[in-house]
Amino acid sequence: MRASTESVAFDTKAREKAADTFGMWVFIGSEAMLFGAILLVFLIARISYGTAFAAASQRLSLPLGTLNTAVLLTSSFAMVLAHMFTASRRWRPAVWALICTSLLGIVFLFVKAVEYGREFKEGLAPVLGAPFSFTGPDPTHAEFFFALYFAMTSLHALHLICGIAVIAGMLLLWPGTTEASRIHRVQAIGLYWHFVDIVWVFLFPVLYLINR
Repeated sequence: MRASTESVAFDTKAREKAADTFGMWVFIGSEAMLFGAILLVFLIARISYGTAFAAASQRLSLPLGTLNTAVLLTSSFAMVLAHMFTASRRWRPAVWALICTSLLGIVFLFVKAVEYGREFKEGLAPVLGAPFSFTGPDPTHAEFFFALYFAMTSLHALHLICGIAVIAGMLLLWPGTTEASRIHRVQAIGLYWHFVDIVWVFLFPVLYLINR
């Protein structure tokens, strides 16, 4: 008979938790490289076309960007509470903390949709074939700024949507899961959620605070 080739990574709960946590960190690392590559392109372009990028940044809504930063940081606090409540096996407060986290994520997306609508209306969205109109200096490179802006913020929004969907799925399965599984799942989604928040903490000053 052939020797069993079954992995021993999941033969105990401790090994399973370590393997899953490592897998999540590998995933987050790969996503960090993706965002890092786009940010590198942006920063190089910012150095090359500083005047155009600074003028284009002035057209972004700083109040809406600031509001969304506050919303997302608050959602991270709610996720921390969810982790604390699950660790102490206080299940009802943990569920409410997860609901608050996802609702704040939805608020962020709503505010971002309002901001996108404003930019499309003003002709500042060179995506989906929309006309681009910019009256400031160097419109060509200003258009490049907005192309990168939409690429980075829409990619971030997509990751946030995925996080909200995972939380919703976790809450739907909550009654049928064990206590250990609940703790483990909240820890895993918490890592991902905080990563998404950290990405925005980098995007906000880079996009909104140029020469402000």
